[in-house]
Amino acid sequence: MSLDRSPSPQRGGGWSSPGLNTPYDDTNGRARSPAGRRYNDANGGTGGGGRDGVTWASAKANSARVNGYPTYQSQNQGFFGRHYRKISQSLPYFAHGGQEERYAEKEKLGRGRVSSWEAYGDGGGGMNLLDLPRRLALLLSRKRKYVALLLVVLLAVMAVFQKPLLYWYRRTSWLGGGSKFVVILAANQGGGVMEWKGAREWAIERDSVRNKKRYVANWGYELDIVDMSTKKRYAHEWRESWEKVDTIRNAMRKYPNAEWFWWLDLNTYIMEPSYSLQSHVFNNLAATTYRDINIYNPLNIPHPPNGTSGDPDAPAYANYLDPITLSPVGDNDPRSINMVIPQDCGGFNLGSFFVRRSSWTDRLLDIWWDPVFYEQRHMEWEHKEQDALEYIYTNQPWIRPHVGFIPQRMVNAFPDGACGEDKGVPEGGCKALQIGDEMRECGVAGIHYQEKERDFVVNMAGCEWGRDCWGEMYNFRRLSAELNRGWWDRAR
Repeated sequence: MSLDRSPSPQRGGGWSSPGLNTPYDDTNGRARSPAGRRYNDANGGTGGGGRDGVTWASAKANSARVNGYPTYQSQNQGFFGRHYRKISQSLPYFAHGGQEERYAEKEKLGRGRVSSWEAYGDGGGGMNLLDLPRRLALLLSRKRKYVALLLVVLLAVMAVFQKPLLYWYRRTSWLGGGSKFVVILAANQGGGVMEWKGAREWAIERDSVRNKKRYVANWGYELDIVDMSTKKRYAHEWRESWEKVDTIRNAMRKYPNAEWFWWLDLNTYIMEPSYSLQSHVFNNLAATTYRDINIYNPLNIPHPPNGTSGDPDAPAYANYLDPITLSPVGDNDPRSINMVIPQDCGGFNLGSFFVRRSSWTDRLLDIWWDPVFYEQRHMEWEHKEQDALEYIYTNQPWIRPHVGFIPQRMVNAFPDGACGEDKGVPEGGCKALQIGDEMRECGVAGIHYQEKERDFVVNMAGCEWGRDCWGEMYNFRRLSAELNRGWWDRAR
């Protein structure tokens, strides 16, 4: 009789099957079968219900243990092991806010992703367009901790480096443009005991210099403090106050990248440090200045200037003037203005004025500083370099097209008592003036400082004659501090 399969090597006729007919395991996880086991008992035969009987469930479990690694089963010993799950569930979630119930299960590939743009359509069977904002919000909320950290770092950097960053921004030529402006202050920081300064002069100089330093540091300008006590002798003369002309030329050489130079006398005080020169004057020169001297002409300088041909039949003012010089406003282009000066009740005032770097300015400074003017007129000109400039403007037509006049109160307001008494402003301010109302201290004829109008600069001109320079400086300093208090100072 032929056999269907090869004879079994076991005595009972059965074949050994590791893992199915062994009741015990080896130490390495592999099962061994004893040789004296019957085939029926080993393979779940009729004797499978006995002590060594194998069921399908036990065979499946044993097969898994044979083919895989031993399963780690926690003994649940120790405090941390018993409470690990409870502790982990109590920890806060930082990934994103509020897990939704449908996202509580394990993340699967493709969840939350759209395979194609057609899935956004109404009939695509994918995510609806109305669901897109919610998904974007969830995506951003996951990254909020990084955004918050970045904001904290930026705020810390801005808090620590606020002033340097602001100074750099305002000073940069292509941002704030502060490097284009130089403030020239006439002072005498050295000397005093053996020179001409007393305690009041020291106090005036200290407050004035400190005021200018704070202003230029706030807006990124340059400050050039010049010593006006230096006695420069040219031939036989000593031109004491004429030196501001030479000082301006030296400042132009010292700051080759600057465009505008602002001269300030020592007895000036910047009342509103929050005003920049750009916003207050230079961003709109056409509106802040006027070219026609006939608008306000305390010196009664005729324009156009009279002809010099001597021919009474020649057309008035047309015998030698070009159209631009003949016009009272020049070319009417604010870019051609190279000098900005105020006028007080007596004419030009050079306590606070601006000059621009240009070939026209070089030519003017050469003529203005010419010793011939001093030698011929120094006994007649009471205000020295100021009277010299008025003479040049009156008799040199090429000067006029490049000079712009600015209202006195904008850059050079006087205290009460200088140039007469203060007339005040209307109750509602200068903006409330109606046609036919008295101008008083409004407009181009306004001279005296007005607290309600928050004038920019005050110049205590002439305080050496009959007035108290230190008293005026002290009062204006206190007033400026009161008007420009911050929110913290006001809260206290």
